[in-house]
Amino acid sequence: MDIIIFLAIGALAGWLAGTFMKGRGFGLLGNIAVGIVGSVVGGFVFSLIGISAVGMVGSIVTATAGAVLLLYVVGLIKK
Repeated sequence: MDIIIFLAIGALAGWLAGTFMKGRGFGLLGNIAVGIVGSVVGGFVFSLIGISAVGMVGSIVTATAGAVLLLYVVGLIKK
């Protein structure tokens, strides 16, 4: 059950990141994949700076921040 919640949060985060980063997204399915990978990136980055996600909202914020960061970096590499 935890993996389903993880995938759902990643999908929501990818959609939110695609909305925030207009022009840097990869379409709906691509942004969902970026959100899933971004949730891992966000958790890693937040743990480095000493912030931990608490609850569902914290997980969504962490995953969205990671997905936005990932979209930004991928956008820089694509240029």
